[in-house]
Amino acid sequence: MRILVLGGTLFLSRAVVTEALRRGHDVVCAARGESGGVPDGARLVPVDRDRPGALDALAGERFDAVVDVARMNVTWVREALRALGGRAGHWTFVSSISVYADQSALGGTVADALLPPLEDDPDAEPTPDRYGSVKVASELAVRDALGDAAFVLRSGLITGTGDTSDRFGYWPARLSLGGRVAVPDTPDQPFSHVDVRDLAAWIVDAGERRLAGTFDGTGPATPLAMALGEIAGAVAPPGTELVRVPVQTLESRGVSAWSGPRSLPLWLPPSHVGMLAHDPGPALAAGLGVRPITDTALAALEHERSLGPDRERRAGLTAREEADLLAAL
Repeated sequence: MRILVLGGTLFLSRAVVTEALRRGHDVVCAARGESGGVPDGARLVPVDRDRPGALDALAGERFDAVVDVARMNVTWVREALRALGGRAGHWTFVSSISVYADQSALGGTVADALLPPLEDDPDAEPTPDRYGSVKVASELAVRDALGDAAFVLRSGLITGTGDTSDRFGYWPARLSLGGRVAVPDTPDQPFSHVDVRDLAAWIVDAGERRLAGTFDGTGPATPLAMALGEIAGAVAPPGTELVRVPVQTLESRGVSAWSGPRSLPLWLPPSHVGMLAHDPGPALAAGLGVRPITDTALAALEHERSLGPDRERRAGLTAREEADLLAAL
């Protein structure tokens, strides 16, 4: 197959390129190239999607499959469809579980109500709800152009090597150091994720099989305490102690949920626990593979170590913040 990946230099899009090349496909990447190179064997076409008509650089080329991972820009999505939609055998658009209006309900499905669609607004604050609403508008653009022929993938939490969010990676990095490790005292909170390699493989499968439809791309949910325990079992030295910190203590000490500075990643407030508890059944039946979380943890730890243990993180606690938190118990 001849595959066009709109991106190809970072995380999921790079993993898609790597997997497609491994299978012997001819891969073209359309990206600025400022975030790094594309995997060896792929061809990079320098494209700045902020410039109108940028994808005209691919005029006349035809592709068996196109993969668009546009994060939060419906204009990019529409322009790609205008320029390439009529010359693609298959189209994948990577959306997000953030599109759903109610993030508290467990066992969500693709039939659940969505946020209202919103157009791009460079002056608007990039809140989680705005992110979800722009993704909704992007999905509508895909369906307006291609009907039911597209593969719309609402990804859950993507984990593993190459992750730039620091959320999942915080835990294997921290647990590998041992000692007393602060964890949220929400042992029954559901947690689900999808390894970037598994998601990339499914996207390439979808192009090969011409899979169409809308799917939530995530694995089965497990209790957060079990997930952290399995990560610890894979990477933590003997004697490591997971210390449960009450939510009241976390909140009083200014520790944030989910992500950002001074946070405990993967911990969610009740209003958002459903985000990591969607029904994975349709995706699994359609071919999404799920590897053990221990495999993901080891890959994430290798990535963390390549970035350097003392770097400034986008999510998690510093050693001093964690020590102060534990001392407050």
